Amino acid sequence: MTAQFGIREITRNFSILDNYDYVEIEDKKTHSLKGIFVSSVFAKEVKEFMDDKLKKQKQKNIDNMMAFAGISSGEFKELSSQEIKTNKKEKFYE
Repeated sequence: MTAQFGIREITRNFSILDNYDYVEIEDKKTHSLKGIFVSSVFAKEVKEFMDDKLKKQKQKNIDNMMAFAGISSGEFKELSSQEIKTNKKEKFYE
């Protein structure tokens, strides 16, 4: 079961979380979502999902940075911009 509770409701009666698998925590004053609560039944699965998602995001950022790494290391000192682009395409996109 899912539900949506305010922060004050949860702090006043923490045991209401026991009846739900997934709870959205909302700031009732600003009507903004502050977070979620996931029951212990699904906690391991959600943690694995988030770990995988963060790992992929970090790898994507590293791959984007590595495309420019050769420029700062002096790897392409004597090459034209066209030759650099060709080398990068071969190395990272094929």
